[in-house]
Amino acid sequence: MVTKPEWLRVKAPQPARVGAVKDILRDLGLNTVCEEASCPNIGECFKARTATFLIMGPACTRACPYCDIDFEKYPKSLDPTEPLRLAQAVERLALRHVVVTSVNRDDLPDGGAHQFSRCIEAVRERMPDTTIEVLVPDFCGNEDALEIVLKAGPQVLNHNTETVPRLYRRVRPQGDYRRSLRLLEQARNGNGYTKSGLMVGLGETFDEVLAVMADLRSVGCDILTLGQYLQPTPKHLEVQQFVPPETFGQWRAAGVAMGFLQVVASPLTRSSYHAGEVHDLMRAYPRKS
Repeated sequence: MVTKPEWLRVKAPQPARVGAVKDILRDLGLNTVCEEASCPNIGECFKARTATFLIMGPACTRACPYCDIDFEKYPKSLDPTEPLRLAQAVERLALRHVVVTSVNRDDLPDGGAHQFSRCIEAVRERMPDTTIEVLVPDFCGNEDALEIVLKAGPQVLNHNTETVPRLYRRVRPQGDYRRSLRLLEQARNGNGYTKSGLMVGLGETFDEVLAVMADLRSVGCDILTLGQYLQPTPKHLEVQQFVPPETFGQWRAAGVAMGFLQVVASPLTRSSYHAGEVHDLMRAYPRKS
């Protein structure tokens, strides 16, 4: 087993501040990736009164061996009140930028696209100045489903490629690398920014990561996140290596040279970590939304 280095150790969150956010989430009956996926940044994000909302869950129809979200072949039906409750949470937390993601819902004909759309519309109605980022699944390649989300007009459309093509069968067995690239290419036709992220430490090489970055730029991806994979429990995939911070710095420099508008890369980076910094990007590279 690979020993976790010092640079991956985070301070324990302050219970009082974390509890204030949790109270709002529990009161409104909402789930977050921060809790369901055992995110290491939960203390920092909850302290800053931010969270990444997890809709249509908490159970997922896929059982990816790296992910700590529960698997259930046939999750419960969608809750029509969820969009309103999410918008109420955004208002109570006074968020300037909100991230909304979901479990995979392969049991639904649209993969949950209409629920994403309803959530975007509910937040926009209640908090019109809040920018909205959605982190979507691959919708099993359903282009019409993605169009439903794009028409709702999120400022950022995120879809994670997660790993390098060689490792897909082991890491993301129900995903498809080319399908994910096609989704990002289609999303680039919208008015917002596109974003993707990778986990490292699963056995990929430095050059394989560079190749994925080049593929993402070839389909017009604007924003890239790179972070260290951490094994949530003993039953999940083991970490193959802990990538040092200087390597993330090399990838960051390469991404900037490739033309990404923003590259966030560090051992503790996650796909929605510091996502609110998109406001700076929007000022620097304005785009119709």
